[in-house]
Amino acid sequence: MSNRLAEKALQDSRSFGVRRIPLLRPVGWLARGWSDFLACPLPGLVHGLLLALFGAGLAWLSRAHFFLMAGAVSAFLLVAPILVTGLYAVSRSLARGEPATLGTAVAAWKPNDTRLVVFGVLLALAGLGWVMTSASLIVGWSAQPVRTPLDFIRHVVLAPHGMLFEYWLGLGALLAAPVFASTVVAIPLLVDRQIGVMGAVFTSWRVVLEHPAPMALWAALILGLTLVGMATLMAGLVVVVPWLAHASWHAYRDTVDTAGLAQRS
Repeated sequence: MSNRLAEKALQDSRSFGVRRIPLLRPVGWLARGWSDFLACPLPGLVHGLLLALFGAGLAWLSRAHFFLMAGAVSAFLLVAPILVTGLYAVSRSLARGEPATLGTAVAAWKPNDTRLVVFGVLLALAGLGWVMTSASLIVGWSAQPVRTPLDFIRHVVLAPHGMLFEYWLGLGALLAAPVFASTVVAIPLLVDRQIGVMGAVFTSWRVVLEHPAPMALWAALILGLTLVGMATLMAGLVVVVPWLAHASWHAYRDTVDTAGLAQRS
């Protein structure tokens, strides 16, 4: 049964054409994402505010245990794509010339459509796994307790002996890379078209494998803007989150040719 599901998902992914894009196309996605945000700001501001508060809550809960915060911030990047699903629907409506409201974003989560729920659970498990792995690595290998950001800088980043920080970064990248490849266009594709989760994931991998340089640039832009948002005590996420979400919709539309395929109503 599992082999048949995998074969069907692979066939689904092959039914989508992958368009060629130039190296700097991700910069254009940011420009179009910003235009969508300005055209319909309320849903984006609501999503951005909720995620900023969520991030601030994580920071407060782990204020005396920064070894948890270090992993939680990274995990935030893993689960964020599913949390902004409604904003992909807003960009979809704007592209169709249809009215786009906060209700459009809420309606993206259809009760009878479990695909997004399944994807969200998988991303949540990946995020939780990284938080636990990160905390175990820092607690187990650090020569001194890591309770504050200054402790993390002193005993992990600038540790005079060992390569804990390098191992921590390497392990995080090892997890983040396949998650990015699996989600970069998969969730907008699920919002827009009738396709299974595995088919959407395989399509996302095709996009990354066929455009390694532009997608690497896109990953760097996402990481850089998210870190800027977090560096402003999470306040910047109010704008950065919707901006990147709308831009991600345009990344999907630019890279995946879905002509003639069934749309999600």
